[in-house]
Amino acid sequence: MDSVLDLLHQTMSSPWVYLALFAIAVVDGFFPVVPSETAVITAGVFAATGQPDLPVVIAVAAAGALVGDHVSYAIGRGGGGRLLARMPAGGRRRAALDRAQRGIGRRGGLILTVARYIPGGRTAVTLTMGAIGFPRLRFLAFDTLAAVSWGVYSALVGYLGGLAFEQDPLRGLLLGLGLALTVTLVVEVVRWARGRHRARAATTEPEYAGLLR
Repeated sequence: MDSVLDLLHQTMSSPWVYLALFAIAVVDGFFPVVPSETAVITAGVFAATGQPDLPVVIAVAAAGALVGDHVSYAIGRGGGGRLLARMPAGGRRRAALDRAQRGIGRRGGLILTVARYIPGGRTAVTLTMGAIGFPRLRFLAFDTLAAVSWGVYSALVGYLGGLAFEQDPLRGLLLGLGLALTVTLVVEVVRWARGRHRARAATTEPEYAGLLR
């Protein structure tokens, strides 16, 4: 364990850590194999000891997230748009995408911002926004807000864990990852509850409509 911590200390004190954080955040935007939160939170934990520099960690994480999201958007805009055009008008998949298009049209900024905190979910949202032709400038504005807030959140979660266990970075890392997991679970539970509420409203609406006739 000591050798692992020594390796982490050496990695986090290297100037290359910023390039690594940027690259991980970019790739995670369109190919979510390893959640970039883990890397940013780890950097935040060690930032509490002085290295790396917290503001730079936030900046490179946010910049990487912004670039990765735009790559995902471009992929959706290119391939997804052609796939959407080939879908039959009365099909279930086309209907689902039509519902997604209406929802994103009404609450696109909120959906994009919330999805940034859900590993994997953000990729699905950015791909869909590209596929349905969400305006590029609006996407840039909302995604900038989402990426910056995510970078601040992820780095500060790790930093607070590092401050709480300044002499034990491993516990600080576990605390930071636990906090991030808790936030993700809360977001998922809220989304699930809202989805069930909408589903119930949709099933009871015809009954109320019949009573009003």
